Amino acid sequence: MANTAHTAEPSAAADVEVRRLIRAPRQRVFDAWTKTEEVRAWHAPGPLTVSHAEIDLRPGGSYRIHMREPNGNEHRVSGVYREVTPPKKLVYTWGWDGDHPVKDSLVTIEFHERGDATEVVLRHTGIGDEKERASHEHGWTAIMDKFETAYSAPQQR
Repeated sequence: MANTAHTAEPSAAADVEVRRLIRAPRQRVFDAWTKTEEVRAWHAPGPLTVSHAEIDLRPGGSYRIHMREPNGNEHRVSGVYREVTPPKKLVYTWGWDGDHPVKDSLVTIEFHERGDATEVVLRHTGIGDEKERASHEHGWTAIMDKFETAYSAPQQR
């Protein structure tokens, strides 16, 4: 019963939100989030790499991503797509394997055209623990930094 107070009514202030302006067309940016080979190139924070990625891109389809630390430790996350609206929006569940408190949270990613660029707005909701929210905010910020570096190269096709 004590834990319900943390998750019963999450507020917008408790959500993780990360935004980036990517100098690439919206369809290109959407594809980078939804194609397995592309996700393998960037979807892990900092020095971590993606050791495995699977994507079944459809409502009800699942995904799985394994992130490997330089020392070999792996962090595995998976979920189910709830909404797939190319090239505008993705909504999917997010849960870590193993003994981890974040099991059933929700990620929403919106892709907004901004002239010759795309604004990516990522919101991660349903993380009831303040320490885990901070950890996820740090992780998503590092992932988005890596994504921006990979896909915002000037005048690339």
